[in-house]
Amino acid sequence: MSVSPPPLSCRLAGLAAAVLTSLCAPAAAENLKEVHEAAKAYDATYLAARAAADASRHKAAQADALTRPTVSLQAGATHSGTDTPLFGSRSTTSGTLGVVAVQPLFNRPNGFTIDKARKALDIAQADLANAEQELAVRVAQAYFDVLAAQDTLATARASKTAISEQLASAKRNFEVGTATITDTREAQARFDLATAQEIAADNDVRTRRLALDQLAGRQNLQPNGLALPATLPVPTDPVDTWVGLTEDSPSVRKARLAYDIAKLETQRTDAVRLPTVDLQGQLGGANNRGTGASSSGGAGTTLNHSLGVTLKVPLYTGHAVENQVREAVSLEEKSRNELEAARRAVAQATRQVYFGVQSGSAQVRALEAAEASSKLALDATKLGYKVGVRVNLDVLNAQTQLFSTQRDLAKARYDVLVNGLKLRQAAGVLAPSDIDAVNALLTGR
Repeated sequence: MSVSPPPLSCRLAGLAAAVLTSLCAPAAAENLKEVHEAAKAYDATYLAARAAADASRHKAAQADALTRPTVSLQAGATHSGTDTPLFGSRSTTSGTLGVVAVQPLFNRPNGFTIDKARKALDIAQADLANAEQELAVRVAQAYFDVLAAQDTLATARASKTAISEQLASAKRNFEVGTATITDTREAQARFDLATAQEIAADNDVRTRRLALDQLAGRQNLQPNGLALPATLPVPTDPVDTWVGLTEDSPSVRKARLAYDIAKLETQRTDAVRLPTVDLQGQLGGANNRGTGASSSGGAGTTLNHSLGVTLKVPLYTGHAVENQVREAVSLEEKSRNELEAARRAVAQATRQVYFGVQSGSAQVRALEAAEASSKLALDATKLGYKVGVRVNLDVLNAQTQLFSTQRDLAKARYDVLVNGLKLRQAAGVLAPSDIDAVNALLTGR
């Protein structure tokens, strides 16, 4: 019993899958989580944000010192001399040594300064959270850009192989007189174009891999491919639910903290008009020597101490305080509008990414149906070519449509995954567990 060969579309799909497997599943492949962890230890932008957060902690600690006492050691030495007709020459050498301590009792501007420093620390933490989420998205984008480039190269090579088979068939048919030279030339033109596309796709793979290597600080990273069939994560909550999450996003939180700092600065500048009260204590001694000290009865060592309260009340500052308050009020209004602008921008970005994910998911379903239809169309076109109702160009067009659809389908899947992470980033809820969820969809995991 004779067994008929499989349809051409099945053989071409198998060829594309084989080439794609050889490109996307090398022996030493890294999954998305591993690349992300490597990037966190190497990426300069993220490390700078982390260092800035550390610096803000130390700056906040500096502000806390405003409520604590300050102690200083004071020492001095002087030499003086006089020469008069009555008493002749006299000289005095004095040395002093003492400790001075000051404890603020009431200083309202310092309290606002401390509150501002703590808000600034919260801003640095928001910047760090934003940098973490932004890094995760950059890693995922670069990772799937490599996979998309590899898929493009795989389909280009499979298309070239299929076209070469069609070119050989056209040449044989021309030699036996069953086809015209037009079929051969059309196939040759398509083959040359496929060769150029393969070269461009190969260069794009190299470029994308270099970008991923640079991001993670490693060499020759080989990403794991997407395990098929894959169930892509698509948000089921309405868009307004996602927009409601943006109030706690790092960008909005940073703008809100900046507005709080502006209000504190207004209160601080206004509080400069208030009096300040300090408790001050001093303990020290002085040693006087010389003829001048002896004659005045002050020779030797004396000890002294003092404890008192110092009150300072601003009376006139040349209208500096009034203008500082007006400036702070204007800057407060500026920060309020910037907060509103941040809220609107984040909400708009969230809506755009949300609808992009929904559209991308629908596009994946449409391309999956188009892939199946393209396979059937290629089989029908091939059969029509055999019976003489279709020409060689029709077969080439059907092949090109199939491979283009497969390439676009792979790219659409990657876009859905990346945009899903971008949606969570826009809403401010992107977490390492989201990277783990995407990583679970990859081969090798």
